[in-house]
Amino acid sequence: MPKASDLKRGMVVEVHDEPYVVKDIDIRNPSSRGASTLYKVRFNHLKTKQKRDESFKGEDFLKEVDCERQLVQFSYQDGDSYIFMNNETFEQYAINAADIEDALGYIHDGLDNIVAV
Repeated sequence: MPKASDLKRGMVVEVHDEPYVVKDIDIRNPSSRGASTLYKVRFNHLKTKQKRDESFKGEDFLKEVDCERQLVQFSYQDGDSYIFMNNETFEQYAINAADIEDALGYIHDGLDNIVAV
C-alpha cells in the first residue's frame, strides 16, 4: 500500500472503494513548523473518467488497484479514435482522442512499447 508521498502519475489507486488514476500531484509545504506536507491529488475515474480532487498528508496510505498492463503499439488514427494493437495477441483497441489528449503530441505511426491499462 503506497503512501501519499509515494504516488506517481499513472498509478491506479482506490479512493472511496472506486478505482482512480492519478492525473496530477501538487505538493504543498506548510509555512508553520511541525505541520505535515499536503499532497493535493487530481484523479480520473478509471472507467467513467470523472475527475476528483483529494488532499492527503504524506503519511496517509492508499490502496493500489491491481490492473493488467499490456504492451501495445500505435497502428493508425480513425477519425477521433486512435487504434492500438497488442504486441502479443495482435488484438486491437480503439481509444478516444479525449482520453489520451495529454499524449497526442508524442504519438506517431509505429510507436512501440506503450503501456496500456
